[in-house]
Amino acid sequence: MIGAILGDIIGSPYEFDRGNKSKKFPLFSPASEFTDDTVMTLAVAEGFMNAPAGADDETLRQSIIRSMHSLGRRYPDAGYGVHFGMWLFLEDDTPYNSFGNGSAMRVSSAAWLFDDLASVRRAARLSAEVTHNHPEGIKGAEAVAAAIYLARTGSSKEEIRSYTIRAFGYDLSRTCDEIRPQYYHVESCQETVPEAITAFLEGTGFEDVIRTAVSLGGDCDTLTAIAGSMAEGFYGVPAPLKAECRRRLPPDLLTILDRYTALLAQTGKA
Repeated sequence: MIGAILGDIIGSPYEFDRGNKSKKFPLFSPASEFTDDTVMTLAVAEGFMNAPAGADDETLRQSIIRSMHSLGRRYPDAGYGVHFGMWLFLEDDTPYNSFGNGSAMRVSSAAWLFDDLASVRRAARLSAEVTHNHPEGIKGAEAVAAAIYLARTGSSKEEIRSYTIRAFGYDLSRTCDEIRPQYYHVESCQETVPEAITAFLEGTGFEDVIRTAVSLGGDCDTLTAIAGSMAEGFYGVPAPLKAECRRRLPPDLLTILDRYTALLAQTGKA
C-alpha cells in the first residue's frame, strides 16, 4: 500500500498534464503532497481491517463505507472528483455507477490482506462496488488487485501480463513510448489501468516504475499510485522512500498505515 501512497505523492505535482513527459524530474519537491488517492487507499484498508473475520459481502461493504466517510470527511479538500465528493458528504451512500479510476487507485490493500486470488478479487470488487459499481470500475479494481497479488506471490511480469489480458481483456500491446505522445488527462479505469500496468511492466525497479508512470502524463498521481502499488508487490519499496513517505503524512494517516504494516508483519507478509 505504501507504493500506492508514494505514487500519489510523487505524481501529485504533475497531475493535469503539468509534467514534461520525461522520466527526469525531482522525485520530491515542496509540492509533493498526498491527495484523495492516499486518503481513500488508507480508508479502504481501514475498512478491511475493521471488518470481522469472515465478514459477508454486505458487512464488508458497510465497513468500507464507514471508513471512507469518516476519513474522507476529515480531509474535505483532498481533491475528490465531483460525483465522489457528493457521495462522500451526503447521507445517501448509494453507488453511482462510476467507471472512474478511483476504484483502482484505492484497492491495493486487498492484495495483501487477503490470501488467495479469488478472495483478493472478491475484496477488490466489494471495495469498488460501494461507489464504482459500473462493470469497468469493478474490472479496474480487480485487475489491479490481482496484479499486485500475483506480483507479491512470485509471478513473473510475463505471467502477470498474460493473466491480465486473459482475465480482464485489457490491451497491453502498446509500449510507454507509444502511449506517451497522445496521452492526456483522463480519469476512467479503461484509460488509466492499462497504462499503469504497462508502466509497471516496463519499469526496471520501484523508482523506475514511478518515473515511467509520471512520464506518461495525464492523471498521473492516480496512474502512478496504481503503478506504484504493483511495483511494491514485485520489487518492494526502498527504505529511504518509505521514510520520505512517512514524513509527508499526518499522524492520523500514519496511525492507519502503522496498524496495517503491523498486521502484515504478524501474518508474515511484511
